[in-house]
Amino acid sequence: MEASVKNFIENLGLFEDLSQECIEILSSSSFKTKLKKGEMLFYEKDIVNNIYIVLKGKLTIFRHSEIGQKRVIYILDKGQILNEVILDNIPASASCEAFEDSWVLGIHKEAFLKTMSMDFRLVQRVMNSMNKKIRRLYRQLKNTIPIKIDKKLAAKLWKLSKDYGIEIEEGVLIDLDISVTYLADMLGSTRETVSRCLKTLKREGFIKYKNKRIVVTDRKQLSVYFKGL
Repeated sequence: MEASVKNFIENLGLFEDLSQECIEILSSSSFKTKLKKGEMLFYEKDIVNNIYIVLKGKLTIFRHSEIGQKRVIYILDKGQILNEVILDNIPASASCEAFEDSWVLGIHKEAFLKTMSMDFRLVQRVMNSMNKKIRRLYRQLKNTIPIKIDKKLAAKLWKLSKDYGIEIEEGVLIDLDISVTYLADMLGSTRETVSRCLKTLKREGFIKYKNKRIVVTDRKQLSVYFKGL
């Protein structure tokens, strides 16, 4: 991460084809931050004055329930905006931590808003980013209906294999160092329940393990399984 902040900005799709004036405004109000796995970037209800974008690695957006249970909402990676919602001048609505060792670009909110006012393409890209998150929230809301946790887990693994999958001989490897506990946090369930369901999916031949990572052996069949309820 030796390159200048300006160089990173120029190479992010979010800022592609913006004028040099816009790039200069963003660069002059930007900084890089390195986070170790598990390190917090901000907490829910914090006053956050910077827009954060992932440069390298992956970060998690999560909330805690009223009883303190952690619920992972998103895992975001390179080029994705972490906190568009602060643009409306309210505290952070969720917490953010490093899923793995990561680098983040921070841009002061006022400079980001000024650049948006100068180039509508940036407005569109921010809106597209928010739209994708909203669609993912809709899918998660659908999954809150009372269905068996093994179906929810199957659906989550299918989505992870789509977003982070690598085709290998045995199927699609989910290229994430994701633990049973983390899967439980994503589903709002207990570690013990998710562990039992993973064993069931493995026994049924839907998944297997390779170098401690999950391989979805047949995405189509896994889809049939969780949609078959």
